[in-house]
Amino acid sequence: MFRVLRGRAQLGQHVFNSVKAQNKRMIPFQFKHMSSTTTAEIEENNNTNPMPKDHHAVVSTFDLFSIGVGPSSSHTVGPMRAAKIFINDLKEHKVLDKVSSLRIDLFGSLALTGDGHGTPEAILMGVEGESPDCVETSTIQSRVKDIKINKSIRLDGTHRITFDYDKSMVFNYFKTLPQHPNGLRFCAFDEKMNMIATNEYFSIGGGFVVNEETQLDHGENVYYKQTTEKKSVVAERREQDVAVVSLPFRNSEELLQVCKRENMTIAQVVFENELKWSTPEAIREKLLRIWNTMDDSIRNGVMASPDDHLPGPLKVRRRAPRLYSKLLKGLYGTPMNTTTTGYQNNRISADGSQLTDTANSQYPLSLSFLPKRPRKRFVLPALDYLSVYAIAVNEENACGGRVVTAPTNGAAGTIPAVLKYYLEFISENPERDVMEFLLTTSAIGMLFKRGASISAAEVGCQGEVGVACSMAAAGFTAVMGGTVDQVENAAEIGMEHNLGLTCDPIGGLVQVPCIERNALAAVKAIAAAQLALNGEGDHRVSLDQVIETMRQTGHDMMSKYKETSQGGLAVNVPLC
Repeated sequence: MFRVLRGRAQLGQHVFNSVKAQNKRMIPFQFKHMSSTTTAEIEENNNTNPMPKDHHAVVSTFDLFSIGVGPSSSHTVGPMRAAKIFINDLKEHKVLDKVSSLRIDLFGSLALTGDGHGTPEAILMGVEGESPDCVETSTIQSRVKDIKINKSIRLDGTHRITFDYDKSMVFNYFKTLPQHPNGLRFCAFDEKMNMIATNEYFSIGGGFVVNEETQLDHGENVYYKQTTEKKSVVAERREQDVAVVSLPFRNSEELLQVCKRENMTIAQVVFENELKWSTPEAIREKLLRIWNTMDDSIRNGVMASPDDHLPGPLKVRRRAPRLYSKLLKGLYGTPMNTTTTGYQNNRISADGSQLTDTANSQYPLSLSFLPKRPRKRFVLPALDYLSVYAIAVNEENACGGRVVTAPTNGAAGTIPAVLKYYLEFISENPERDVMEFLLTTSAIGMLFKRGASISAAEVGCQGEVGVACSMAAAGFTAVMGGTVDQVENAAEIGMEHNLGLTCDPIGGLVQVPCIERNALAAVKAIAAAQLALNGEGDHRVSLDQVIETMRQTGHDMMSKYKETSQGGLAVNVPLC
C-alpha cells in the first residue's frame, strides 16, 4: 500500500537554468511506503540536504545528442521518457498489476501546444513501455487509434487497463506547475479508485526529464536520458559526473583555458571526458550512429513524395523533395567563370550615353527605363544545399519520423545540414571529421545547457534554433582548421544574432516557422564560421557574455512567446 507524502528538494541553476528556478522549493509527488518514512524523518532529510554545488558543465555527448522521434524533444521525447519512468517505478514497487486506471495531466506548454507536438501520442507509447530511440514510428498512429477506440491501454505492453482518452488525458490549459513550464503528472488507481501512486515530471528541453529523484548535484543530466530506476546506477552516475571527469569546465573561458593548457582541441577535450564513460571504440561507434541517423533523416526527407503534406490543419506541402530534385538535375547552374584578379570595378558612368530615347519611349516612362525582365536564377549552391538538407530533416521531424535531438527536435535540421554540406563538398576524411564536428558542437551545447537553457518553453526559440546555429558554427570552424579561439568566436557570433528569437509555432505545430528557421540557421552558421575564420579569434563579445544575455532575455520574454502558441505568428496567421 502506497500513499503520497510531500518532500522538498532544493533546485539549482543546473536543473532549470533560470533565475526563477533558483532558491525555490520544489514539492514533488513521490513514491513512499507508509510504514517506512515518518514526517520527522522527511524533515530531517530536508534539513541535512546540502545546497547544490557549482559543478562543471560537462555532460555526455550522447545525452546532448540522442536519437528520438519527432516533432519535439521537450514535448515528445521527454514526455515519452517520463511515462516510461513512471511505469518502471510501478514495476519496481511491485504495484503494476494492481493498477486498474490511469490519469495523466498536462500543464503549461505541454497542454497548450501538446496536440500539435504529438505529446499525448508520445505519452501513450511511453505508458506501453516504448522508448524514443526504439519505438517503431510507423506504428504509433495506429496504436494510438486502437487505444482511443477500445478505451484501454497496456501498461509496459503487458498489463491491460481501462483508459478513456477523453477523460483520462487532461489538458490543463490555464495551469502551470511552478517548477517548469513543461510539467506532467501521472496518477495510478486501483479498481476501487484508490490512488496507488503518483508523480510529477518536467521535460526541460532536449529530451531531458527531471523529478524529485533527479535532484542530484549534477548527474541528472546523464541519468535521465535513461528510463530505469536502479539506485546503483544513480549513485554511479553521480560519482562519475561530479568527481571523475578528466577535464572539467564550467564556461567557455575555462574550456579555452583547458584547451590551451593541455594543448588540445575542443573535440579532444570532450573525447577525453567521454573516455570516463566509454571505450574509444564505443565513442566512435556511437558518434557514427548519431551521424548515420542524421543522414538517414536527410535521405528520408529528400526522397519522400513531393505531393505529401505534413500532418495537421496547416496542410503544408513537403518542399525538400522538389528542391533536392532540382539540385540533382543541375537546374541551379554553375557560378560564372571569373579570371579577373583584384577588385572588379562595377562603377557605372553617368555621362548619359546609355540614356533611353525619351522621344520614342512608352508611357509611362518607367516602362522604358525600368522594363520588366525575365526571371533569373540566383546561383548560390552552398545556400541551396544547406537549405534543402535542413528542411528535409525538419519535415521528417514534423511527420514524427526518427531524428537526432541536436540539441532539440525543433532545431534538429541545422547541425546535420552543416555537417552534410561539409562532408559532401569539403571533407577529406569523413569519419574523423564527423567525430571532431559532433564533439565540438556538443561542448558548445553543454555550455548553453548549463548557463542558460535549450528549452523553448523557458527561453524561446533562441534556446533551440539559436543554440543549434551556435553549435553548428563552432563545429564547422573546427573542421575547417580554426583555432579554439576562432571556434569560440564562431559560436558567439552564431548566438549573438539569434538573441530574442521567439517560439510562436502556428497551431502548435513544429512546422511554421520552425522548418525554414532551421534552414536559415544553417546558413547563419556558415556565415558565422567564415567571419571567425577570417579573424584572429579576438573579439569584443565573449561566448559567456552571450550565453548570460540569452538567459536574461529568455527570463524577460513574455510567456506567450515561449512555445505556448499564444502570441506572434501563432495568433496572427489564421489556420483556415
